[in-house]
Amino acid sequence: MGRQTALYPEHVALKARIVDFGGWDMPVQYRSVLDEHHAVRRASGMFDVSHMTFLELEGPDAKAYLQKLLANDVARLTTPGKALYSGMLREDGGVIDDLIVYAPTAAAPALWRVVVNCGTREKDLAWMQAQAASFRISLKEREDLAMIAVQGPDAREKVAAVAPGLAAATRSLEVFQGIEAGDWFVARTGYTGEDGVEILLPNAEAGAFWRGLLAAGVMPCGLGARDTLRLEAGMNLYGNDMTEDVSPLVANMAWTIAWDHDFIGRDALVAEKAAGVKSRLVGLMLEEKGVLRSHMKVFTAEGEGETTSGTFSPTLEKAIALARIPVGSSERAEVEIRGKRLPARIVRPPFVRNGKALY
Repeated sequence: MGRQTALYPEHVALKARIVDFGGWDMPVQYRSVLDEHHAVRRASGMFDVSHMTFLELEGPDAKAYLQKLLANDVARLTTPGKALYSGMLREDGGVIDDLIVYAPTAAAPALWRVVVNCGTREKDLAWMQAQAASFRISLKEREDLAMIAVQGPDAREKVAAVAPGLAAATRSLEVFQGIEAGDWFVARTGYTGEDGVEILLPNAEAGAFWRGLLAAGVMPCGLGARDTLRLEAGMNLYGNDMTEDVSPLVANMAWTIAWDHDFIGRDALVAEKAAGVKSRLVGLMLEEKGVLRSHMKVFTAEGEGETTSGTFSPTLEKAIALARIPVGSSERAEVEIRGKRLPARIVRPPFVRNGKALY
């Protein structure tokens, strides 16, 4: 048995299929992945993401510490509660993890919030603590909090209806921003390509809020739909599309690098960029029937590559994937599936944005 979130009893009550995910017992689906996927694209769905690691950072050197730690530049966060997506890199430029950091808010002007992946928790915390040695900061993990992500075109209105005290926050938030609402924290980042909010709240209050959303018609969704949604949205999954052996320059994360500040891994990336990046992360759309998964061979006129993530897209009704292929590849490729090469189209992610197919 793995670790369990505060919402585990709710998943059991709903007869969810539970799997191990990064050491946590998490729901992979409740009814069906297709139903849950379409609910998020067309109305609203909710996810228990309490397995993520929530950190709070304070101290006179907090901003300087984060500037050194992250490839993106937190000095750009001038709006209270504004969020930033970034890679946290090794000295050689490999991605230790990708994360989201929230700037201090008016209600907590000295507090930075950081959300990292559950599967990388131990190495992330060890790395962050090691780098903190020369900075005057304190780093605290908040295991007393749960997190519910409500996603879809109706998501924010559903949250406002279930929790009227959150109405002002959910309606006024800018994209990629967070704000306090009492002892809850509401953010608008997401991992599905749809609008919505993520609510951090005390573990003791999570069950009642979840049941309120359920009664309001918000569909519970598991890891299966989370993966199909994020892949349609062209969002990376750590361990698949990026790892410690992959730099952000070949993981479609170059846009997250702020070159005008000093950060761990910068020199390696500058050298890699000067030498010429050899591969890139692209989208693939299979043009015949078949199933795309990770670690499938991809053939292009410029050389071979490999899929990093793959699934069936319920919105497009065809197989899609992210793949790392040689730079300069054209719009055509072939993917090896069960010994056969099937034609695929090379596209630029995302595949779907705000419920609309882009291809």
